[in-house]
Amino acid sequence: MRSPITRITFSRTLIICVSLLVMLAAIVVVASVIGSQRLPLAGSLCALTGKSNCGLTPEEHAILFDLRLPRILLAGVVGMSLAAAGAAYQALLRNPLAEPYLLGVSNGAAVGTMMALVFFGAHEWSRPVLAFAGALLATVFVYYLARGRAGTTPERLILAGIIVTTFLSSAIVFLTALMDATRIRSFTFWLLGDLSGATTSSLALTLVVALIGVALLAAHARPLNLMMLGERDAFDLGVETGRVRITVFVAASLLVGASVASGGSVGYVGLVVPHLVRLSFGGDNRLVIIAAALAGAAFVIVADTVARTMIAPRELPVGAITALIGAPLFIYLLRK
Repeated sequence: MRSPITRITFSRTLIICVSLLVMLAAIVVVASVIGSQRLPLAGSLCALTGKSNCGLTPEEHAILFDLRLPRILLAGVVGMSLAAAGAAYQALLRNPLAEPYLLGVSNGAAVGTMMALVFFGAHEWSRPVLAFAGALLATVFVYYLARGRAGTTPERLILAGIIVTTFLSSAIVFLTALMDATRIRSFTFWLLGDLSGATTSSLALTLVVALIGVALLAAHARPLNLMMLGERDAFDLGVETGRVRITVFVAASLLVGASVASGGSVGYVGLVVPHLVRLSFGGDNRLVIIAAALAGAAFVIVADTVARTMIAPRELPVGAITALIGAPLFIYLLRK
């Protein structure tokens, strides 16, 4: 990772964020017209601006607003959450390989979600609550398992993540065995990242959680810059390292839990996007966290568009597409 001390200006930050917002809006428009049934671009763009009489048939209008747009927005929120969480983990743990999927945090949220579905299926609130609890417990356990006398090294952290991920994968298999045969296939697909079940309620909840979580992480960007130099140095400079660590862990776990509860385990987003942002714009977390959130939203929307169009009318899990991109980058980082 680049040094977090690189200075940024307000004007540069504004230009970068506005550019990413424009790119994100363009991607949303393009993704909304692409699918097993292609929609007219002019009519879709007209309808998206809130106008009526845009030339869309009732079927095309239903496809755009009832099926495609909620899914696209959910993909954006999931990408925003995972990318911001990954950027925060990498800064806090001073490890370029820290990422929700590799650290076992996504699997912890998946176990919590599956427990909610198996034991509390009638209560919709149970999924995000138990997903958050699972993500937080997995984060804390990996962090303390990786700590040694010399502190937390990248190798110990990845090894701890592999251990926790393996254990949680066994728990997922056990919970899957408790389900009836008709539900196993859909839950297996969901575990690989499935955004096809997007609803207005799940989108609204995930969006609110994402905005709160990203805002909390962005508010702690300056302390994270100092903590990347070392927690002892940051403490000497006046940073309340204990409070910052707890806040970042809770906020990142909240983001991961909400995204997994609504869209399954979408891997490598928190690894790929923050690195691309740092390579492009520098390592200052005041910019990285916000830029990663916007770029992550665009990344997952593109991946989901590929997943639902590559073999249309059938679909691929969006996690398969993100892994196809993220795994080679992970190998590259390991070799470095």
